[in-house]
Amino acid sequence: LSGLDPAQPYFQGTPAEVRLDKSDADFVDVIHTDSAPTIPNLGFGMRPAVGHIDFYPNGGEEMPGCEKNPVSQIVDLDGIWEGTRDFVACNHLRSYKYYSDSIIYPDGFLGYACASYDLFQSGSCFPCPKEGCPNMGHYADKFKGKFQSDFVKLYLNTKENKDFPLWRYKVTVTLSGRRKVNGYVNVALYGNDGNTKQYQITKGALKPDNTYTAYIDAEVDVGEITKVKFLWNNNWINPTLPKLGAATITVQVGKTG
Repeated sequence: LSGLDPAQPYFQGTPAEVRLDKSDADFVDVIHTDSAPTIPNLGFGMRPAVGHIDFYPNGGEEMPGCEKNPVSQIVDLDGIWEGTRDFVACNHLRSYKYYSDSIIYPDGFLGYACASYDLFQSGSCFPCPKEGCPNMGHYADKFKGKFQSDFVKLYLNTKENKDFPLWRYKVTVTLSGRRKVNGYVNVALYGNDGNTKQYQITKGALKPDNTYTAYIDAEVDVGEITKVKFLWNNNWINPTLPKLGAATITVQVGKTG
């Protein structure tokens, strides 16, 4: 049984027999996309974990792409009715859009078990354990019976539009060079299944021999990594042409560790 952002008003905080809970089926998975408080944030969905596993994409409150103004939302979608509806309840309706996308991305939407979204964002719950991470949506039941905790909260990030899934990587870069410069460092990942756009690893003071780490949510699962492109820029015209390179680059794949 899958709960798609189950309703908060009149249901949150009520006894289990009148709302969705894990006793309703052998396996209950829940997607929370609009769990901000009803007052003052007008959240439609409930916040507490109520299933065997509960997914909180993007933290479970504000979904990427839902901050658009109503005119652009209507233009982007199929007609005035759907556009208006999606603007009014965009966060709430993201749950079924994620579920629909999950059917065609059986290896996507990996949820990382974590105590909070902030800890997930910081990388504290990375990578997936040896048994893997559950897939939010249609294939969540592959993890039936694999968690012993009463409630399991899982976090992930998504894109702002269709083809929502993202794949998480940890990238660590150690710099080489003669002196400190100011600028930014980007990398792009290449693999046997595709390649990513450039992602920023760090910006500001770039010091040789220092190590910089970033967690990136890539728009593609590149498969086995074959190459990493390293780019840096010092943001301003410098006649001395300072040189900077990467002594080492390490990439850790979230889904396999």
